[in-house]
Amino acid sequence: MGQVIPKRNSHSPTVNVSSTQDEEPPRYSPHNFDGRNPNLQVPATIIGDSSGSPERQGSGVEHRRTSLYSNIDLVPQLEYYARTIKHQQARSRPSLEVLRKTIEEVEVGVGGDNTSEPQIEGEQPPTPKGKTPIRFGWIIGVAMRVMVNIWGVILFLRLTWITSQAGIVLTYVIILISVLVTSLTALSISAIATNGRVVAGGTYFLISRTLGPEIGGPIGIMYAFANTLSVALNTVGYAEVVRNMMRELGVTIVDDINDVRIVGVVTVTVLMLIAVSGMKWESKTQIFFFLVMMVAFTNYLVGTILPQGIEKQARGLFGYKADIFVENLVPSWRGPQGNFFRMFAVFFPGATGILAGVNICGDLRDPASAIPKGTLWAIFGTTLSYLVISITAGACVVRDASGNVSDIITGNRSDFCVGPACQHGWNFTNCIQSQTCKYGLSNNVQIMGQLSAYYYIIFAGIFAATLSSALGFLVSAPKVFQCLCKDQIYPFIIFFAKGYGKNHEPLRAYVLCYLIAVGFIIIAELNNIAALISNFFLCSYALINFSCFHASLMNAPGWRPTFRYYNKWASLFVAVLSVVLMFLFTWWAALVTLSVIIFLYGYVNYTKPKLNWGSSVQAGTYNLALSYSVSLTTVEDHVKNYRPQCLVLTGPPNQRPALVDFVGCFTKNISLMICGDIIMEKDRKTRPDNTTDVMVKWLNKRKVRAFYTPFTGDNLRTGAHYLLQASGLGKLKPDTLILGFKANWRNSTPESIDDYINSIYDTFDFNYCLCILRMMDGLDVTADLDYQVNDGFEADEPEEPVEDQDPQSNQEDTDADMSDEGKSDQINTVFQNDQGKKTIDVYWIADDGGLTLLVPYLLTRRKHWRRCKVRVFLVGDEQNEEEQRKEMTLLLNRFRLNVKEIIIMTDSEKRPQAKCLTRFVDSVAPFRLFDEQQEGVSVQDLRQSAPWKISDKEFEVFRQKSERMIRLNEIIRKNSQHTALVLVSLPVPNRDCPSALYMAWLDTLTYGLHCPAVLIRGNQKNVMTLYCQ
Repeated sequence: MGQVIPKRNSHSPTVNVSSTQDEEPPRYSPHNFDGRNPNLQVPATIIGDSSGSPERQGSGVEHRRTSLYSNIDLVPQLEYYARTIKHQQARSRPSLEVLRKTIEEVEVGVGGDNTSEPQIEGEQPPTPKGKTPIRFGWIIGVAMRVMVNIWGVILFLRLTWITSQAGIVLTYVIILISVLVTSLTALSISAIATNGRVVAGGTYFLISRTLGPEIGGPIGIMYAFANTLSVALNTVGYAEVVRNMMRELGVTIVDDINDVRIVGVVTVTVLMLIAVSGMKWESKTQIFFFLVMMVAFTNYLVGTILPQGIEKQARGLFGYKADIFVENLVPSWRGPQGNFFRMFAVFFPGATGILAGVNICGDLRDPASAIPKGTLWAIFGTTLSYLVISITAGACVVRDASGNVSDIITGNRSDFCVGPACQHGWNFTNCIQSQTCKYGLSNNVQIMGQLSAYYYIIFAGIFAATLSSALGFLVSAPKVFQCLCKDQIYPFIIFFAKGYGKNHEPLRAYVLCYLIAVGFIIIAELNNIAALISNFFLCSYALINFSCFHASLMNAPGWRPTFRYYNKWASLFVAVLSVVLMFLFTWWAALVTLSVIIFLYGYVNYTKPKLNWGSSVQAGTYNLALSYSVSLTTVEDHVKNYRPQCLVLTGPPNQRPALVDFVGCFTKNISLMICGDIIMEKDRKTRPDNTTDVMVKWLNKRKVRAFYTPFTGDNLRTGAHYLLQASGLGKLKPDTLILGFKANWRNSTPESIDDYINSIYDTFDFNYCLCILRMMDGLDVTADLDYQVNDGFEADEPEEPVEDQDPQSNQEDTDADMSDEGKSDQINTVFQNDQGKKTIDVYWIADDGGLTLLVPYLLTRRKHWRRCKVRVFLVGDEQNEEEQRKEMTLLLNRFRLNVKEIIIMTDSEKRPQAKCLTRFVDSVAPFRLFDEQQEGVSVQDLRQSAPWKISDKEFEVFRQKSERMIRLNEIIRKNSQHTALVLVSLPVPNRDCPSALYMAWLDTLTYGLHCPAVLIRGNQKNVMTLYCQ
């Protein structure tokens, strides 16, 4: 910690220290950055802090130290990297804007960004004073808890039977393969758990924060449900043992099945009361169970070295014998299910339980340290116990024994005797040959109890194993479920997220899990459910290992686990092995498991919850995009793969939805679309910081596949000029500029018109293709949405009605083009509507390489435009009309464009109508010099006062072109008044063409149409080919 900066003068504020009832870590006052200090020097300030976070405990006073560079630039401190808790004031470093202020500005007031930060996921709200949450270390919190969950009825009632079937050698193989899966999974868990702070949620938290909510959500549901069913399974196992003991004593409550139900419900109710009483009582109960099992193990080991009496020998127990050990080394498969994989399936559930410590990570003092250490030591201890019990039982007990003391061999040894018991004075040949033996490793599951020093202590071990596992699962399931509910991935379960007490116990989730467990206990038919549970756990193991592998493979800078003893390929191996085991154990349960995951994944992927955890999937997406983008630079361009890559000058996209929708119709999923927003320099500082995020969300909500790129410029032309050069990445670079038509050009300033037209000139100079979209009512919807207009994109004005306009049709098109759905900014446009069987008319006036034909073809591939017919209009002469039509039909057929009709315009050279000429002349009149009508004044003098106006000489030079534009408009209005879309070849202006005159041409070409019109021009390079190569 740094020293307190001494006060530079007497005007510096005093140090404020606020004390609380309990001594707590301090926190800096926000007034260091709020402009209240009139001096340049900023002294250290200390205030009380009510935060109880471990990172700041143990320090009574905290000092703030500035860096060498500035009095407001601070040295690195933990508080700027640790998220704050909800309802507490956030601490943040001074922003770059503050650091960039001049000395005078700093003297006036130093500001800082003290915006509150959101509560970290899973973080518990501050607890009341005087109440400290219970936190456990790695021994009690993890190691002991994992051991009591791993040890269960498999250890006490099935391990010796597996040894008799598979033999000691193959039993060791089964144990070691199971341990390999669990150990490597533990390494993966340790790596993930040490890659940042772990809070409540256990397995769900690890998987969801690594692979994202799409995978984490389904696993959270399944894992919590599997833990709940495991409560029922272990409770039923305990109840069955109690029922058998009662039967031996001649006690019956109702009948066999109902006795199990009654004992099971009473037992799970008691366990529920222990769980809800708090982690303190639950941990004490687990410690008691652990001690009972340790006594049971000791009792067993002592029993193996004691001399065996006649009755025990009659049951096949002889103590440590070399010949029995050798006999039991090899397998002896019996019954239809006597095979290696069946034995593996029976044993593997006994190796699970390694996630017990992870599931209560929110109750650990240091999860990052406790989880790896406790889990690995627990696996080592339990593995050792499995190996010891297997080899000791195999060395002490024969496979078959009658239990009849009369089978002892007396006198001379009989020549006819089968089995290793013959060497020790017992002949079990009769029961072996008749397969009626009731004792021995292969026939009796109570071997551990019979081999122990005292028989009934093993029952205490069985009770402790089943009850500890049930209690562990009963604690784990609600905590995992509570964390899942807090994340609000599934809205219908948020009710169970609430916590109570100083540890924020999930009482509501406890009740839910209790009711589910009671329901399955009452059913009491859990054989099939047991297979499903094993598959759920194996699926969890697979995803944990895959999470570790995926995070390592993506190699994101944020993947920095402090636990280094893991290998990504080992994690992948165990993930694959777990999936294989799922199908080998129970194929139908594996299919059910995968079906549930796919269904829940589909739901989350469809709803797309607003959660951002920095998952490895996000890192993988970035890596793939970067890799493919770089590899694309080595791919040579080919005309067959050409697609229009568009830079669309939309301004804010939500203000020009029609322009966005039009381009999205022919670029979605096939080519690049960039929405360019040119921001005036004067508007940059007042622009909200989250504008980019708002625009991207708007595009995503509209399902438009596009990038949003804001750019600051002095005017439209400057911004467009730089966007044309700088947009894109490698081969993903725009080659087509798309603009909206400047419908208000007559009322605009000359500078605004020059900016617009010069942007078009720059487009051609950069060898870009160009499209200009004109809508009858304009593109801008700022009036409907009450937006502030971006000066770089002036608001459009509705066009004046033309003389031949159909009012009813106009109203219908207007309604289709613009319908505001309530107050939403998602306004419907004509490009989102079904176009029916209308036509798309293409006026292919000039050969531009084929872009004029390619765009309508791409449109007809979309659902809303699929039934539209494409008509192509061409300029020709009447004498060669049929020949030209045949030639063009052949060309378009080879292009495979499915053009329905080709029309040759033979009257395009006629003079336009007088009224149309008059309208055109009137439209450009405000932009003319009329220099020939002003005597005694030179053109140069008039140019100085209005350089942007059209001289009479320029008007005459371009008169013929102007008349052709007017005539073409007459033809378009005659043939395409109410089509779905009109595309017209855009004339390329000469360099000496005045801006106002060219603007008038564009206006004339698309004047008076009731449908969207597109002025389009390729860059004179082929974008279509006739050939296959």
